[in-house]
Amino acid sequence: MKVTITDDCICCGACESICGEVFSIADKAVVNESAVAANEDAVKEAAEACPVAAIVIE
Repeated sequence: MKVTITDDCICCGACESICGEVFSIADKAVVNESAVAANEDAVKEAAEACPVAAIVIE
């Protein structure tokens, strides 16, 4: 699973609150790629919760 954050990110913090192991907020959300595989369900939940659909899962 590849996870990217688009430039639409508004840094609302929803992804970080759902899955802080993978997402952190700086100027925009940042993905910790090494933690994605162990947290796939939470990553999907965070993507669904993103109010601007800035989390792309491939």
